[in-house]
Amino acid sequence: MNVELALCDFKYKSLKELHRSRRKDFSQSLSLRVHRALSWLAKAELCEDDEDSQFIFLWIAFNAAYAKDIDAPRTKESITFGDFISKLIELDNDGILYELTWSEYSSSVRLLLDNRFVFQPFWDHHNGHLTENQWIEKFVAAKKRANDALANNKTDVLLSIILQRLYTLRNQVVHGGATWQGQANRSQIKDSVAFLKKLVPAVIFIMLNNKQVLWGDPNYPVIR
Repeated sequence: MNVELALCDFKYKSLKELHRSRRKDFSQSLSLRVHRALSWLAKAELCEDDEDSQFIFLWIAFNAAYAKDIDAPRTKESITFGDFISKLIELDNDGILYELTWSEYSSSVRLLLDNRFVFQPFWDHHNGHLTENQWIEKFVAAKKRANDALANNKTDVLLSIILQRLYTLRNQVVHGGATWQGQANRSQIKDSVAFLKKLVPAVIFIMLNNKQVLWGDPNYPVIR
């Protein structure tokens, strides 16, 4: 498999066709996850002129793929998607996620890692929970951890760190902490969209190729 070519081909239309051809052999939960994720990916692709909407719809698509019923209500969502990424890495025989992080590292990934506005401890400092030195120390340590992960081919660690950044931005946008098309967060929105446009289709593709895996029941099953 030509991974670089595959990354370029991951769009809603091709993934939906693949889903249609294989879903008869899928469990109900897997087919529902993929169906929902694809629907939001399709919507994101229709919003090329609106990066804020793209970001929201791409995050929903990612959420549709990984979210599951959690017994402990206080379990952090970041831990859940960290576990999900680790599972994907184990199943990614073609090295798609590795190629994605490498190809994006010099652009969107590096920019997100350098951007303090998507680093939650930065906001914890401004909300009075951390000192300036504390958030800076955490920022430096997180960047070192990301660089070490890249150098040692620990794709799961690097992706988890990036997703932490995206999750901070997600909270800011969804909870009303940003202005639609506002200039204050334009760069982080742009970089996040550039990364998610590749990550979300790659995630769906890996799931489509692993029908035998138990992905867990979705939070909101279809009730008839």
